[in-house]
Amino acid sequence: MAKFASVDEYICSQPEEQAALLNDLRDAILEAVPDAEEKFNYGIPAFALVENGKRDEQIMIAGFKNHVGMYPHPTVIEKFENELSSYTKGKGSIQFPLGQPIPKALISKMVRYRKDLLSK
Repeated sequence: MAKFASVDEYICSQPEEQAALLNDLRDAILEAVPDAEEKFNYGIPAFALVENGKRDEQIMIAGFKNHVGMYPHPTVIEKFENELSSYTKGKGSIQFPLGQPIPKALISKMVRYRKDLLSK
């Protein structure tokens, strides 16, 4: 697994289409939580929603051959199930296919929801 010095370096290492979608995901996450700390978890970009946030307090993103993935948390997937119905999902992951725009407003809403849960 490659080691990256920054989220920028990780995104720049991706093919052009994946990089563009990852930048859109990153923008939507940082729009929702401007002070999110960029870090790495499992070798992929992570955004800590609280200071020194551990895995369950992070949103992660990654690039793949046919999609980009976002890992918000199972509670977020459950809450936004209807709005995510057109995407492939796992218990805690969402796949955004190449060739389609990232739903940035929805992503920001999901991230704010997760941040609010962590603040309680």
